[in-house]
Amino acid sequence: MDQDCRFYCYRKTRKPNYIKTTQIKKIEMVVFDMDGVLTDIKSSWKYVHDYYKTSNERSVNEYLKGKINDMEFIKRDANLWKENGKPITKNKLEEILFPVPLMKGAKECINNIKNSNIKTAIISAGLNVLAEKVAKTLGIDFFYANGVKTDKNGYLNGIGILNVKLMYKDIALRKLAERLNISLEKIASVGNSCFDIPMFEVSALGIAFNPEDECTREAADVVIETKDLRKILPFIKK
Repeated sequence: MDQDCRFYCYRKTRKPNYIKTTQIKKIEMVVFDMDGVLTDIKSSWKYVHDYYKTSNERSVNEYLKGKINDMEFIKRDANLWKENGKPITKNKLEEILFPVPLMKGAKECINNIKNSNIKTAIISAGLNVLAEKVAKTLGIDFFYANGVKTDKNGYLNGIGILNVKLMYKDIALRKLAERLNISLEKIASVGNSCFDIPMFEVSALGIAFNPEDECTREAADVVIETKDLRKILPFIKK
């Protein structure tokens, strides 16, 4: 069983807490997951692990079983990234992540949405240094992502920056909607895994983009199987 399916089993025991309207109003904001949606990689955390040939599978298993929380998960990941036995710097983390490719059609998609006076945002449990770069490159209005704090010399110190709980992205979406005074009935969310289902549940429109598993397809209102973000535009601009 892969990690998304394990998450789905967990979710089936969770009492639903969402609003789903029967009539979609004009979309005023589109919220994107980052990894696998705006960027063409599975996970920014895994991307760094692959660079250092490390693995966080044990932490993933314990996290999904509820044995560790998000902050401990982040701490364990960051503590695996070392050079010459020392923690890496934020600059090194940026150097590793900045070659990450954008998803096909990302620039055209975001430009089209923004030209329609629709706000855009990233809500991702991925790394904030990459989210900031992607937001700046594409002109995305807001981003919420996670990261690791640094000491006075710029080295990662293992203390997490937690803006998005992996299993509860709906909380971050609700906060952003409240901050901008935008009704949930006017928000579309785009994601690719079971961890995006909570955003689908509270958005008027949930779009599964190149979904990783069947449960993500089932939870979405629209499914896009092609890795081209321009394919979502007809559903956003109805």
